[in-house]
Amino acid sequence: MPGLAVLLAGFLIPSVIMLLAPPGVTTGEVLARLGRMLTDPFDLTIIGRTIGLGLIVTVLCLTLGFPLAYLLARSRSRWAGLLLALAIFPLLLSNVVRTFGWLVILGSNGVIGQALTALGLVEDAPQLLYTPVAIVLGLTQLFMPLAIIATYSAVAQVPAGLDEAARGLGAGRARTFWDVVVPLSWPGVVVAATLVFAGSITAYTTPYLLGGSRQRMLSTQLYSYSTATLDWAAASATALIMTVLVFAVSGFSTLAGRRGATT
Repeated sequence: MPGLAVLLAGFLIPSVIMLLAPPGVTTGEVLARLGRMLTDPFDLTIIGRTIGLGLIVTVLCLTLGFPLAYLLARSRSRWAGLLLALAIFPLLLSNVVRTFGWLVILGSNGVIGQALTALGLVEDAPQLLYTPVAIVLGLTQLFMPLAIIATYSAVAQVPAGLDEAARGLGAGRARTFWDVVVPLSWPGVVVAATLVFAGSITAYTTPYLLGGSRQRMLSTQLYSYSTATLDWAAASATALIMTVLVFAVSGFSTLAGRRGATT
């Protein structure tokens, strides 16, 4: 009960007030602004971009992170622990530091631009910053460690003897991976997908630095409403959309995890 009271008074109630009745704005104004956002092509483009980039980042993190987690979990090398630590080491660094690295790489005078120019492939270095590609690269690097941790824990709980038994029955490595490891690790995959997607659609620093004003997402648009235009109704409506998306993906992942566990 004390923990529930702290949760209600310190988080849930202030969050509901922020979403539905910010200072100086009524709930009706927030809902009216929400309705306009859901019909405005400009806002719909931002919502679609946020969801689309979040899905792309989720797929990339799972595609790259899950096989890596599988190899680390099944490795018998004495360096496996060190390799796992290196894989999740970026979590110890600030988001600004990691994103600034992409600014150096993707800038017009960055490593990629200079390499393409030196090879004679292009005359002028391409503008890679402030594009969806830049946002996807930054978010993928940002949330890859979370995907590795979640899937590593799931794979580690799958007995390695099942892999050997499947190979003994004639299954190759690929079929063993897809027919044995993936189904048994499905709850961890769902958790990883939920964390990555929810983090991607709510992240601010990376989309702001790599996307700028050209490729706005819900988080950067929320910041603009709350600081530049001081449109609190629009800010609350944007925050409400982000909250609904997070709850929706959480509910979907719960159902997917239960179905995966029953099958």
